Amino acid sequence: MKRVVIIGAGPAGLTCAAELLKDNNGEYEVIILEETEEFGGISRTVRYNGNRMDIGGHRFFSKSDEVMNWWADLMPLQGEPSFDDKLLGREKPLENGGPDPEKEDVAMLIRDRVSRIYYKKHFFDYPISMKASTIKNMGFGTTMVAGFSYMKSVIHKKQEINLENFYINRFGKKLYSMFFEGYTEKLWGRHPSQISADWGSQRVKGLSIRAVIKDMWKKAFGKKDASNVETSLIEQFWYPKFGPGQLWELSAELIKQRGGKILTNHLVKNIEIKDGKIASVVCKTPDGEETITGDIFVSSMPVKDLVEGMTGEKPDQDIIDIAAGLPYRDFVTVGLLVNKLNLKNETNIKTLSNIVPDNWIYVQDVGVKLGRIQVFNNWSPYLVKDPENTVWIGLEYFCKEGDDFWNMTDEECVEFASKELESMGVIDRSDIIDSHREKVKKAYPAYFDTYKDMDKLIAALDKYDNLYCIGRNGQHRYNNMDHSMLTAMRTADAIKNGNVTRDVIWNVNSEKEYHESK
Repeated sequence: MKRVVIIGAGPAGLTCAAELLKDNNGEYEVIILEETEEFGGISRTVRYNGNRMDIGGHRFFSKSDEVMNWWADLMPLQGEPSFDDKLLGREKPLENGGPDPEKEDVAMLIRDRVSRIYYKKHFFDYPISMKASTIKNMGFGTTMVAGFSYMKSVIHKKQEINLENFYINRFGKKLYSMFFEGYTEKLWGRHPSQISADWGSQRVKGLSIRAVIKDMWKKAFGKKDASNVETSLIEQFWYPKFGPGQLWELSAELIKQRGGKILTNHLVKNIEIKDGKIASVVCKTPDGEETITGDIFVSSMPVKDLVEGMTGEKPDQDIIDIAAGLPYRDFVTVGLLVNKLNLKNETNIKTLSNIVPDNWIYVQDVGVKLGRIQVFNNWSPYLVKDPENTVWIGLEYFCKEGDDFWNMTDEECVEFASKELESMGVIDRSDIIDSHREKVKKAYPAYFDTYKDMDKLIAALDKYDNLYCIGRNGQHRYNNMDHSMLTAMRTADAIKNGNVTRDVIWNVNSEKEYHESK
């Protein structure tokens, strides 16, 4: 029996363990080492005073049938309307024989995707669209400038040596300056001219003005085909009744039922290398230290920490320096429970208490630090203790661990966030009922500094033939949840069948073709 040690109980680590233990005939002993007591990593769900927070917001949609089926096997699609859909008479495509979310907890909901930009106290579609309301909110003059700017970008393409040129080529300089430049700098703490275009190709994918117009034309005159729609344009998605953490908690239970072991409060500090292989890891535990040996090691821990923790036969110094220089962006969510929002619902979408229908609201104004607002009521009514009379929102801030914002006390941070939201006209502070703050380290692997030498680091890690790197932080790639799962699935295939190269694992979410076809 081979022992497989998996570092991290996020989507990648849990998926890999579940796949290895499926149809396992005693070939593998699987041990997961998790730093915290929670499952799901940044896809976990935080519980606070009867309300639940989704850290970062997670739409369950993938162009991979393999991933969609994996989710559906664990949490079947709803067969009856959810609380809010039932009250409002909203229709959804229900699954015959599926669970009733009003009576059963293990249910995957079907939710409408509404994400908009809030810019200078006006709402714009996200991604930006070319329709009457956009032109009205921008003003005729600005719209004309944006149109000519886009035409210029079509004729004169810039060399895509950075993210700034990537955006200008797809949207024109005017729309870039309005909707991408300031927000990107908020997100990464760097100007887009200093960031690799790789980030755009992986997150914005095939999106452009041309893609937006093509999508609008198809909606008006053509047949819908989800397999050819950019993920940023998808109009419905799946969502666990109690948030993403519910699915990962269920997957952890499944792993235990299949004979896997999950050791929580096990922080991996050292990775011991001997004879060109990983021999063991040393964990910090509540009782001291514990050394765990294994035959195969699967890491979803940050690459930076993985290399820094290597002992024994260490990598060459240049590889250590590349790993040490990999940048990250950290993340803070401030949850506010309020009586009401001051934003008016001017859409034709019915909502409880007629709140705005958005899942996310992107805050492009550079006058505030706030990056995004989540309206948890719209992700799932079951995230909110009293969804008819209160609104539970998450204010998302991008920062750096140890900076002034990160080091604020909970009270200071809530006060800062509340003032910003009031200044934007979103709430009155007198309407705040309750609040909570969550901090997340290394939430976003960043594409600058030593990232340019990532290929050298990958080649060095691949020399350890019993080590596999998976997931967002394990590969230092800004993966969506489904991409992280696919890296885990391909790794499980490689371990079980030996017919998958590491290139296949590393290339998930790096090839443009993956994004544009199912």
